[in-house]
This record gives sequence, C-alpha cells and structure tokens, in this order.
Amino acid sequence: MAKKTETYCSFCGRSSREVDLLMPGINGCICSDCAAQAYEISREYLAEKGKDKVKDIDINDVPKPVAIKEYLDQYIIGQERAKKYISVAVYNHYKRLAQKNDDVDIEKSNIIMVGPTGTGKTLIAKTIARLLKVPFAIVDATVLTEAGYVGEDIESLLTRLLQACDYDVKLAERGIVFIDEIDKIARKGDNPSITRDVSGEGVQQGLLKLLEGSIVNVPPQGGRKHPEQRMIAVNTKNILFICGGAFEGIERKIALRLNTHAVGYGADAASKRIAREKLLHYVTPQDLRSFGLIPEIIGRLPILTNLEELDRAALRRILVEPKNAIVKQYVKLFSMDGVELKFDDEALDYVVDKAIEFKLGARGLRSIVETIMIDAMYETPSTGKKEFVVTKEYAKSQLQKANFEMMQQVN
Repeated sequence: MAKKTETYCSFCGRSSREVDLLMPGINGCICSDCAAQAYEISREYLAEKGKDKVKDIDINDVPKPVAIKEYLDQYIIGQERAKKYISVAVYNHYKRLAQKNDDVDIEKSNIIMVGPTGTGKTLIAKTIARLLKVPFAIVDATVLTEAGYVGEDIESLLTRLLQACDYDVKLAERGIVFIDEIDKIARKGDNPSITRDVSGEGVQQGLLKLLEGSIVNVPPQGGRKHPEQRMIAVNTKNILFICGGAFEGIERKIALRLNTHAVGYGADAASKRIAREKLLHYVTPQDLRSFGLIPEIIGRLPILTNLEELDRAALRRILVEPKNAIVKQYVKLFSMDGVELKFDDEALDYVVDKAIEFKLGARGLRSIVETIMIDAMYETPSTGKKEFVVTKEYAKSQLQKANFEMMQQVN
C-alpha cells in the first residue's frame, strides 16, 4: 500500500496537521495563518500607497454657503445667524485648501459659538459632518489638562481626527475639529494665575499652537504622551477649528458692559427689555476676555457668533419638523413593529411646556418623550396593536409615574 504524502505550507513550512487549513496551489500550498498575514500586509501596503493620492480640492465641487445653510435648515430649527456664519466659515475653509501659490495668503477663519445648553451647537457640528468630504471630529475640552498633569494632553484633540480618516495624516491636515465645552477651560480668576491653573489658562496656552498652525506630535491612541510612545506628526496649518460653549453667566458681563454705555435719560425702556432677553446677541470678544479666555486665544478665533435661547415655538417645531425630528424617530420605531404611532397636539404642547419649565432646551425634549414612551415601547410590540395614540393625559400620567419632576429637582 502506497504511503500517503504529507503536504506542507510553502511559506512557513508547517504540515497540514499543524494548521487549521492548507490551501493547495499550482506549485505549492499556503496555510490559513500565512494567508491571513499576507492579507494584512497587502492591506496596509495599499492603504499607505493610497495616502499619497489625496486629491486636490476643486472649488467648483464645493457646496456654496447658501447650499450649506439649506442643508442645515433641514435638521436645525432657527439659529439663522449661527448657521450663516458656519456656512461661510466652512466654504472659506474649502477655498483656502483650493488656493494655489499666490501673493495673498488666506488665513484660517476659526470660529467660536456662544449659546446656552440645548440650543444646537453640537447638532450644527454633527450635521455639517454629514455634508462635508473632509475628516471631521468632535472633541471635548473638559478632559484636557496642562502637560504633566492627570488628564489628556492638548495634542490628543487631533487623535479623533486621525481616527476619522484611518490615520491618513495628509487627509487629516485638511480636516475640521469641533471643540465643545470651550468655556470650561476659562481662566479661574480675573488676573493671570500665580499658581498652576492646569485645566484653565494652562490648556489655553497649549491650544494656541494648534489654532494658529504648527507641527505637533500626536499620540495615536490619545491620552497622555510618554517618551517611548510612537508619535504622529501633524501640521495644523490647514485644520479648521470650530469652538462652542455655553459660557454660563456671560450675560452678566455683557449687561455690565452695556450699562456702562447707557448714560442719560434717552434710553428706551422697550429696547432695554429686549436687550435683557437677548443679551447674547450683543456678545463681543471683550466679553469672552472678561469671562476668562486669554486674549491670544480670542485673537485666533476671529469669527464670533451666538445661538439664541429657543422659544416655545422653536421647541414645538423641533419636535416634528426636522428630518430627524424626535417624533419622526419614534413613529419609525413603532412602524417597524407594524404599529401606527400618533401624537395629539396637546401632548406635544405638554412636552414643550415641561422642557421650558425645567429649562432643558432642545436636548431635554428627547428625555421627556423617552420617559413618556418607555412603557409603550415595552408593551406594544407584544400586544398585537396596530395603532397607538399619545394623548396629553397619557403623557402627564407617564411623567408622574416616573417621578420626572422629582428627578429634575434633584438634578
């Protein structure tokens, strides 16, 4: 009887008994382990090769400011001024990337948005991300501390941007970064600190080199840097930075500044009342400095805009009008179970009233509706019902059942 010939992998030399799978070819074999390793090597090689082919920006393919704002209008109610500022800043960023060698060097138009929580600062940034063809990242300034202290280094802001484009450095260097909660790194006192302000002024000083444009070493996985870690060099010259913050209490700074200019008896009482209601509309770089941002940071954020407090009509529209409106999301969830969901107008008005009562803004609308719908989402898929109507009485009873008012008072 002829002895069976043993087959071996042509790459690693292991026999068919030592591997899970041995695949034969014309003049040899390859095992499953070597095939997987070959795939990883080829994938990395092709990725590196493709990174050298970052296409130039064609200004004719860039959406115009009007088109950008129209896209934002589909998802964001109100905030016309902020949407216009963002649209222009993004369009100018593209034009700056498309600029060839020229006598006039277009500088970055970094932008800062000031507005109460729940007015749409982060939503504007996320919506822009859907439209753009450049890497986009949203990062939080609250985790940052001065180098050498517990927390994250300033350079880790760019880690999220690198991750968004699969660590393609050339692509990341033309991206956009939204820094949220920028007000949380304000200087803790009115005067320069004589002690370490490791999460305030120290972070602002570190942000300067990122905002104005320089080559920085970024830790690939974020967090703290250490000497033995491999760094990625990123040039921030063409990265657009958009900052947002609630700046809670800045209205007092604005009111103080406006009152110093109100001299005499000619002031109109009605205009004073409007000014008190919409003080953020009059925010200036001087107010940001009074709040605690250092002048160097303010100078590198030349475009300043504000988001208005959402009134009752705007909150009502937010519930039903945008493409991703909260009501539309729940209607879709129920329709996937074959159930038609309806909301009475009185129920929607009740939700808006509660959001205003607890000063939750647009973000609070979702938590209120979720509290109202949790029992229905739990029970309805198993009942076989084909229709479910949310009335004001049902909404009120669900909030009372969940002790919603008590939870808000505790928070």
